[in-house]
Amino acid sequence: MTETLQQVIGITTPIVLGPFGGLSSIELTAAVSEAGGLGSYGLYGYEPDRIHDTIGQLRAATDRPFAVNLWLPMPGEITPAEVDPAPHLAALAPLYAEAGVAPPSLPERFLPDSDDQIAAVLDAAPAVLSVVYGVPTAALLEAAHARGIRVVGTATTVAEAQALDEAGVDAIVATGSEAAGHRVSFLRPAERSLVGTFALVPQVVDAVRVPVIAAGGIADRRGVAAAFALGASGVQVGTAFLRTRQSAATEAHRQAIAAAGDTGTVLTRAMSGRLARGIPNRAMRAIEASGVIAPFPAQNWLTGAFRAAAGAAGNGDLVSLWAGQAAGLATREDAGEVFAELAAGLPG
Repeated sequence: MTETLQQVIGITTPIVLGPFGGLSSIELTAAVSEAGGLGSYGLYGYEPDRIHDTIGQLRAATDRPFAVNLWLPMPGEITPAEVDPAPHLAALAPLYAEAGVAPPSLPERFLPDSDDQIAAVLDAAPAVLSVVYGVPTAALLEAAHARGIRVVGTATTVAEAQALDEAGVDAIVATGSEAAGHRVSFLRPAERSLVGTFALVPQVVDAVRVPVIAAGGIADRRGVAAAFALGASGVQVGTAFLRTRQSAATEAHRQAIAAAGDTGTVLTRAMSGRLARGIPNRAMRAIEASGVIAPFPAQNWLTGAFRAAAGAAGNGDLVSLWAGQAAGLATREDAGEVFAELAAGLPG
């Protein structure tokens, strides 16, 4: 490796904000970039027009580099035509009733076309595009680099990191099983890719040529120092920033993170149909007890109706409370304070 993460991305401090699908905010993304790190914004589910608008808002909020994040499509993702909604709607009926919403009808499609999303990002040309759930194609990498966009991939195993490195990404996030939210494994099932950060990061560092960003279980200066001792060139932090008032998390979500030192986190497919780490609540337990969980993205669509209503009402029992295993260390409510604490752990 000849370049540092700072040189590759164009930032002054190797601290990256985790991209929150559905929980990103312009304010938090800009705050991290303005502090010298890499603010990130999750574009999961965004149509092209909304992508253009969001990147425009980010540019208006900061002139520093920022990243936007896309989910790459996985082979075999279920379509609405392949779903029998009846058993799933029946299992979720009490949750719809509690949230005061009608059971949703299946849409023509669950998600925007990924090629259209990519085209919108390329057209808007942010400094960085980060991707999860796969390896970007050679065409995407070539088009991004031609526009001056750096591409960051995400790996949960050494084999995934090697695949990303061989493809030609500019940096790799090595995300340990401690991390919040979805397990973004793509070569093997997520349940067979649960490698902890301490085991994953040094092996990835040894296996690839590009800067490695450590993620999972990092919430304060001690985690940052440990990541760099393992050979990382940067850190990506989610839950500690999600707790802050600048994030788009609801107050109920922030309170759940604050109490997570006692409640802990679990891995579940209940809320979206894909394995993800969060704080257990009544909705998660009820869905798991029913034993009726549709594949992603159908389950995500079916639960989305009550999750949106519950979030607006401040009901933390019916939303996805994504959080990582270091949530008990997420004690600060201001993004600037979190950034300063993390920066205190950087070497030299």
